[in-house]
Amino acid sequence: MRDLLEVTESGLYCPQGDFYVDPWRRVGRAIITHAHGDHARGGCERYLCAATGMHVMRARLGNAVAIDTLRDGESLSINGVNVSLHPAGHVLGSAQVRVEYRGVTWVVTGDYKLQADPTCAAFRPVECDVFITESTFGLPVYRWQEPAAIAAEINAWWRANRDAGRTSVLLAYALGKAQRLAAMVDPSIGPIVAHGAVMKLVEAYRASGVRLPSIDRVPPRARRVGDGRALVIAPPSVQESSWLRLFGESSVAMASGWMLLRGVRRRRGFDRGFVVSDHADFPGLMAAIEASRARRVLVTHGFTDTLARLLRERGYDASVLATRFTGEGEPDKPEAGEVEA
Repeated sequence: MRDLLEVTESGLYCPQGDFYVDPWRRVGRAIITHAHGDHARGGCERYLCAATGMHVMRARLGNAVAIDTLRDGESLSINGVNVSLHPAGHVLGSAQVRVEYRGVTWVVTGDYKLQADPTCAAFRPVECDVFITESTFGLPVYRWQEPAAIAAEINAWWRANRDAGRTSVLLAYALGKAQRLAAMVDPSIGPIVAHGAVMKLVEAYRASGVRLPSIDRVPPRARRVGDGRALVIAPPSVQESSWLRLFGESSVAMASGWMLLRGVRRRRGFDRGFVVSDHADFPGLMAAIEASRARRVLVTHGFTDTLARLLRERGYDASVLATRFTGEGEPDKPEAGEVEA
């Protein structure tokens, strides 16, 4: 029997069901794991996503596109192939796609994490025969601290800046990371303001029922917003822009899993780096793979060759599945020699 899912020029395709999972090109029917741009591309005729991600998908793709949804665990038959969506814990609405046909089950995880996150549903293991896993941080060196410890570090940095009259600028992805950080910090320290790209998705989160602290949009042509007391949450793209001049004296920090590596922090010139990722660390990846009970594992974006080799050493039938997904901060991926497996 041929594989239930196969890589084509348009992406990961199910020939029996005639649909794609996170396609790379415009296709007729696309099942989307989550709304990040490398997984949810525009132009498809019809989309299917988790019901919890509808508002985020609309914010990303617009109101004109046709989007169907499935509730957590609800099953849909597409040309005889049973499809269901299960929480991936990555960002709001992120889902693992379970595909079952004639007693064979595959799970496409998309991106996922096992750490607690109040802004999205927690990852839940799904047993299968074949497990497709990301490997963005698929080296043993990548091990995350508990969120409470990271939150304490961010709060201490923000408080010290406030006391010195410096604005705290925290750079993070507009979808998922920014909202998670807003939920982690202590809003009693000072006002929280955000870039327009972040606010668009804050509004989508709130429309989805996610509770976040008070966050104001940075007004155009503002001067010294927050009088040096504010925490500004903005996408990394603003780092080299004149937009940062709105805040007077400031301290700029980046929140990313890559901040674990001093070389990355140094090259990018951040004042501080906070190790916060919406992807699983190495122990999380191994725990998710084990919980799937799959013996065959296909490894995508990230440290694919290394993770596949480590899995084979542990007795799995593991190989690399070539995809175009980029994972977290791929431009900041460490150079050769900066980490060791």
